[in-house]
Amino acid sequence: MAVIAVVGGQWGDEGKGKIIDLLAEKAKIVVRFSGGDNAGHTVINPYGEFRLHLVPSGIFYPQVTCIIGNGVAINPAVLLEEIDDLQSHGVGISRLFISDRAHLIMPYHILLDRLEEERRSKGALGTTLRGIGPVFADKVARVGIRTGDLLDRDIFLSRLKSALELKNIILTKVYQAPLLRLEEIYQQYCHYGERLMPFIRETSSIIREAATRGETVLLEGAQGALLDPDFGTYPYVTSSSPLAGASCIGAGLGPRGIDRVLGIFKAYNTRVGAGPMPTELKTKIGNLIREKAREYGATTGRPRRCGWFDAVAGRFSVQINGLSDIALTHLDIYDGFPSVKICTAYRFKGEALTSFPSDAVVLEKCQPVYEELEGWQESISGIRNFRKLPAQAHKYLSRLEDLLSCPISLVSTGPDRRQIIERNPKSEV
Repeated sequence: MAVIAVVGGQWGDEGKGKIIDLLAEKAKIVVRFSGGDNAGHTVINPYGEFRLHLVPSGIFYPQVTCIIGNGVAINPAVLLEEIDDLQSHGVGISRLFISDRAHLIMPYHILLDRLEEERRSKGALGTTLRGIGPVFADKVARVGIRTGDLLDRDIFLSRLKSALELKNIILTKVYQAPLLRLEEIYQQYCHYGERLMPFIRETSSIIREAATRGETVLLEGAQGALLDPDFGTYPYVTSSSPLAGASCIGAGLGPRGIDRVLGIFKAYNTRVGAGPMPTELKTKIGNLIREKAREYGATTGRPRRCGWFDAVAGRFSVQINGLSDIALTHLDIYDGFPSVKICTAYRFKGEALTSFPSDAVVLEKCQPVYEELEGWQESISGIRNFRKLPAQAHKYLSRLEDLLSCPISLVSTGPDRRQIIERNPKSEV
């Protein structure tokens, strides 16, 4: 048994929900460690199709304890809606817990997010307008409100008064927006607190004790490595770290507690919102990938930008996450393609770059250098034996492993949890 961090290797939307759902069957605890309801995991199982934004994907297994960790920003309205939806489909939530250290998204966070994007106009970052950036800014500025504050109304009122006084100054003086009313927000969040009280507790000790007992703990990330505020395409990034290193902080574990780091990659690249994406295909092929794979945001519904696999960015993600192995999803989307391409380098000002630039302006000007491989003209949907994949698919996977310097241990061949190949690359030479 082990502690396994599961992280996105690209710009998010890689299919982490399905992989967590698969691994959770043998887990004791699943912990969401970062992000907020700006992320969405789509899970298809016997209960139906679900888009989870805050509740960990292990919720569908009755033996699994699911924890929303201290590194997550929580919108109580969204969380309660998600809980109600799960219950209406017969999914039990008695083993769901929320860290009392997790920060709350308040109405002023959402309002400020929208107003700031409007102020940026053409330079907008393309946020999901869910208040994620502002809540993490308040966390760092030490003026945030945490879920544990909801358990004591006097403490909550005191902290809300202090925060709202400052926010109303910003709203009225900077953005010329109306004041927000203290009493209205207070009553609303007291109601949320009453409903969420049974779930809120100190959770890091639960996680550490399970790990000490040798039980399998999954640490579930949100978004992807290329949206990390330090190593991603800044400023077109998210507001909390989606890297494996952040899984320790967002769950309450020490770094030596992680036994395996599994990175999730799509067989191609996608991105939502603004920011550079060198392999983006503004062509019929890009549209074909989008429609075939239903590449629309699980949270916003926005169409995702699609492109060929970027091995330069992928190799960088392997390195900064310290990946032990990879799960590759959506391989079946390439069924029927006469050929597939992989970006192996960038060309910038006449020179070839094989390392991922730190400057988004430079990356925006990079042209992809492609290697073209033969495609396969048959359906691989639902194949569960690696040896039954077409030779062309074998070559594609092998080339990705070479370029990323990391083994591929899982291959998804369809959206259902059963459409997966579990393999040992070392035994399949």
